[in-house]
Amino acid sequence: MEAPLAERIRPQKLEDYISQQHLVGPTGSLTQQISKGIIPSLIFWGPPGTGKTTLAQIIAQESKRPFYILSAINSGVKDIRDVIDKAKQSGGLFTAKNPILFIDEIHRFSKSQQDSLLAAVEKGWITLVGATTENPSFEVIPALLSRCQVYILNAFTKADLEALLERAMKTDTYLLTKKINLKETEALLRISGGDGRKLLNVFELVVNASAGDEITITNNRVLELVQQNTVLYDKTGEQHYDIISAFIKSIRGSDPNGAVYWLARMIEGGEDVKFIARRMLILASEDIGNANPTALIMANNTFQAVTTIGYPESRIILSQCAIYLATSPKSNASYMAIGNAQQLVKQTGDLPVPIHLRNAPTKLMKELGYGDEYKYSHDYANNFAEQEFLPDAIKKTVLYNPGNNSRENSTREFLKNRWKDKYGY
Repeated sequence: MEAPLAERIRPQKLEDYISQQHLVGPTGSLTQQISKGIIPSLIFWGPPGTGKTTLAQIIAQESKRPFYILSAINSGVKDIRDVIDKAKQSGGLFTAKNPILFIDEIHRFSKSQQDSLLAAVEKGWITLVGATTENPSFEVIPALLSRCQVYILNAFTKADLEALLERAMKTDTYLLTKKINLKETEALLRISGGDGRKLLNVFELVVNASAGDEITITNNRVLELVQQNTVLYDKTGEQHYDIISAFIKSIRGSDPNGAVYWLARMIEGGEDVKFIARRMLILASEDIGNANPTALIMANNTFQAVTTIGYPESRIILSQCAIYLATSPKSNASYMAIGNAQQLVKQTGDLPVPIHLRNAPTKLMKELGYGDEYKYSHDYANNFAEQEFLPDAIKKTVLYNPGNNSRENSTREFLKNRWKDKYGY
């Protein structure tokens, strides 16, 4: 019983894999690819403990490919090159069964480490499978990202987590020697934060700490045992998401005191400075927007600065930005506008561009009247000429409603002076 419970009950076949039916269900994209034996390079993006490593191992096993694994935490360029050399010898270019190289936490690889993978992926010496909890658009270099398909793994649902516990009790040799009455699961599920690995580790801890072969697991029993083992901040588990949520909501709620408190919790827990700065960058546009456009500049400069400097000095820059954002006027008008526009596009489809707005690069297009009735704004008083910029089917649709703050109230007046008869601002 040396291996942890999560390792002992790790599924070996696709049909035993819990959750992610959009990928591994009967019509899932991965199911189809495995059945055809054509596995592209992949990046699995999802929360901790959702089975990214397990899925990579199952893919290798069911496609009968050699499997190599590296962790970005303790592997360098030399380790990558060693594995690629082994992969070239065991398969590679002249066989469809090229080896799979799985890289856990690929977002931790530097640009040079990621660059070292490019040739091997492009030439087919390996099939790369990367796992990340961070948005690959930010953390994986574009050249490598363009050569991979990104699959999103969803957080486990309550039903998924309960299914994991049932499997453990029914299949694990050690647990089968115990008579376990799983009376309550709420505490186990809450502590796990949707992380299947953490759930099984806590479950095993409770079982091992209980005397005798008959064990009743209740919420109180779980909390009694686990509270002694909790840490101030778990940056890969539930508190990672709860605390960043509290931080963002404090800024959105214009409370600088709450903002710096939750910021301090993340700093003391060793949270990635880029993760914190990136969330403030998103908030600056989503929750402040044109109520204070400088907020986006401030947040972007903060992201650039902390990326260069790192801890401990970055704490000062993060604090300055958090307080600035918290004390800025708020507006989600731009966020709502693009949401409204995308929804309209989904509802109305590919409406034709009005002919006066079309480009006319050829003689035929000019003869067909492309751009004929377009009014060049700078030729008119106040650099404005009223004309239609939306397709006929949706003309007069209002997608942007300025927020109620001094700057956007000025914007509303600007729009009212120009578009009152059309949009009713």
